[in-house]
Amino acid sequence: MSQLPTGNQNTPTAKLTSHAMLVPWGFFAQRIGLVATLEGVPIPQRRREYTPPTKLIEFLVSILAGCVYLQDISRAPHPLDQDSAVAQAWGQEGWADYSGVSRTLKACTEETVAAVKEALEIVSRPFIEREVMLALLDREVLVYDGDLTGRPVSSTSTTYPGAAFGWMSDAVQLGYQAALVGLHSPTYGRLWLSVEQHPGDTVSSSQAEALVRSAEARTGARPWRRTDLLAERISQQGVLLQEAEVRQARAQTRLEDTQQRLAQVEQECRRWAQEVAELEAMYRARNRPERPHSRLAQARRKLAAWEQRLGRRQKDLERAQRGLARCQQKVAELQSELERLQQRLAQFIEDNRTNPWPIRAIFRLDGGFGSGPTVALLIEMGYEVYSKAANGKVIQALRRQVPPATPWLQVGKNAEMIGWENETITNCPYPLDLALERFQTGDKEAIRRPAALRGGASDRRPGGLVHLLQRTPDHRGGNQGGQERLPDAPPEGALPCRTGDSGRVRCLRRQLRPLGSSVAPRDLS
Repeated sequence: MSQLPTGNQNTPTAKLTSHAMLVPWGFFAQRIGLVATLEGVPIPQRRREYTPPTKLIEFLVSILAGCVYLQDISRAPHPLDQDSAVAQAWGQEGWADYSGVSRTLKACTEETVAAVKEALEIVSRPFIEREVMLALLDREVLVYDGDLTGRPVSSTSTTYPGAAFGWMSDAVQLGYQAALVGLHSPTYGRLWLSVEQHPGDTVSSSQAEALVRSAEARTGARPWRRTDLLAERISQQGVLLQEAEVRQARAQTRLEDTQQRLAQVEQECRRWAQEVAELEAMYRARNRPERPHSRLAQARRKLAAWEQRLGRRQKDLERAQRGLARCQQKVAELQSELERLQQRLAQFIEDNRTNPWPIRAIFRLDGGFGSGPTVALLIEMGYEVYSKAANGKVIQALRRQVPPATPWLQVGKNAEMIGWENETITNCPYPLDLALERFQTGDKEAIRRPAALRGGASDRRPGGLVHLLQRTPDHRGGNQGGQERLPDAPPEGALPCRTGDSGRVRCLRRQLRPLGSSVAPRDLS
């Protein structure tokens, strides 16, 4: 028995590691081709002990390991560059010191960055395509989440390129804004599609179209553009432009009349001034005193009256010039808007021509994206839009529409909701569903996240609020990051109206917990 072999000679040698999760991630990265793709990224740097792609992969692994600073690669309690098990799992001979990684990152060029982005897109494309097909097979709809998230840096730093002060984490901080787009994934719950870095003072609404375009580029699918709605809007815009041009012509006529009246008054002022001067000269030559009712006194009164009228005519001229300037500015704005809409229509027609496989899609937007122009744009792009408002004026406007005796719908332990359909908000010509939510905190009533909105629904029937995502909110209204699920369809006949019918109101509340915007109802304020 003592001569029998005690072990297999081919058994792998066991290695200890303080970064156990990085080992299976490394084998998985090799399996999907990520490591091989990154090894082909061009970096203009000579090889020393380790190749530049190896140090690039090491930088990626350090991010996965949670290294806050680059020096943590070598100086952390459990240095990553000393972990040979992780290096072997990622197909590398070993790891370089953090200083070598720093020099490699400094040597990277724009071409290197573009190659890394292309490599990541190539590797992730099969996963995205699979989740798109599963989502369409499951519920026949793609659901996107868009957000602009602050990424603050040190407020005293001067070395971050493109950083700017902006609103981040409930405070003004120096940093960046990350434009994120995620897709609801039947397999993973949420699948991030793209992220773009912007200066910290970037406004959310300015990035809405870019978010949509990036999501469509990654998934390869988009809804049918609503060229019918856009064409009707262009027609209405043309009518508004014609009316503005008529007002401008009237303002121009008023200005010309005012200028003519001013010229007449100026002529009378000059005539009476000359009359006064001649009479003064005559009175001095004849040594005649000026009496209250003499010709000179009467001429002086006439001159004073015309000078007062001159002041009024000059004010009238200024008023007419301001009015004409406002009309010209309005016409210029309407012309610019009309040209922009016409360009959008041409682009949408081309999009439809090259879209043989239109899909249904929902876009849920976080705070700041819910302005009227943004909502209108996404509706015209074919999306069903969900957002909400946090503007105090919207709260007041909606509360004025609720009589004291109106029953609210119970939608949670301490939450009630009431809704309206076919309402409008400023700068959005399309009908929306709006909802107001209130919370009971002890004996006091607190209202927050009040003005939820929904627009562009392809199905306006009672059962139309389906194929939506539900996220579990935390106590601040954010996400806990749990698995997302699709809710059941609301009961037939449930409509968001002032009487608080249950189904669509409840569904609207569930879908809009994590969202935010700043919109104001045009006909409610």
